[in-house]
Amino acid sequence: MYYPRQMIEMYLFANHNYALTIFIMRAKLFLCASMLVVLASCEKSLSYDDLEESIDQKANVYLQASGIEQFESSNAPKTATGSPQSISELCNKVTFVVFNGSSKLKTVNQSKGDNSFGSVALTLDEGTYKVLIVAHNGDGNATVTSAEKNTFPSNRVTDTFYYYGDITVEKVKKTYNMQLQRAVSMFRLIISDNIPGNVKKMKFYYTGGSSTFSAATGYGSVNSRQTEVITVDGDEITFEVFTFPHAETGKLKMTVTALDASDNVIAEKVFEEVPVTRNQITCYTGCFFSNGGSTSDDTFYITANGDWDAVNNYRF
Repeated sequence: MYYPRQMIEMYLFANHNYALTIFIMRAKLFLCASMLVVLASCEKSLSYDDLEESIDQKANVYLQASGIEQFESSNAPKTATGSPQSISELCNKVTFVVFNGSSKLKTVNQSKGDNSFGSVALTLDEGTYKVLIVAHNGDGNATVTSAEKNTFPSNRVTDTFYYYGDITVEKVKKTYNMQLQRAVSMFRLIISDNIPGNVKKMKFYYTGGSSTFSAATGYGSVNSRQTEVITVDGDEITFEVFTFPHAETGKLKMTVTALDASDNVIAEKVFEEVPVTRNQITCYTGCFFSNGGSTSDDTFYITANGDWDAVNNYRF
């Protein structure tokens, strides 16, 4: 069949415009999609937590630090009074460590405020592992050299909790809820007379405890000389320091010194053989700066620390 030249040229021109139109439309769609992606990226950048959530899809082990049981504040046998407290109510730092035999396999440090604080998702092969969790109120992360050696920034001991035990990983995903327990003893000093205005610091120097903790035994693992300096703030009369006892019970030698701004000694008292027990508060109350009688009552109670086993009160 014969086609005039003009008809052929019109056909080619029309099809060329059609292809060009399709190309332009597709280019516009691609540009719009790209702009939407850019706008979405500007609205919310991809955070570490977002990235962790995507990684968690492959995780098969979920570890949850459940807190500790609350106990009545008495010398009576332990009696649970409620559900475990959230670890975020008790601590600002948590370290998770997974051991394969004696070797550290994974370590995760968390700070209060992290989205996943108190829990962690891991990918582990099938088998049996040791899990260590250390939660505390220090300024930095705990250093876990081994299950037997756990240290803290500046060797400063704060209220500390731990878990150490086995988990068995199988093919199916599983959540493990770990019940933490307190690892420390507290020495509390309540000053019943007036603190002179030139006293700016209270220095606590004590031996008989440990600043290094063994999760394998649940007790302190070295003989430490601990020092804690607490700034005197206004009318504050209560001071608290912590230690890891070497056994369920032990004794401290506690030297307490009141200092001025230039570290000159204003007053000092030495408490010999201070009895301490893990998860208990030993409270000493009396006149620190004078020999006058105490204005405080003989009985003292826990208020903010109702989860401790007991308060053992002494007068000086």
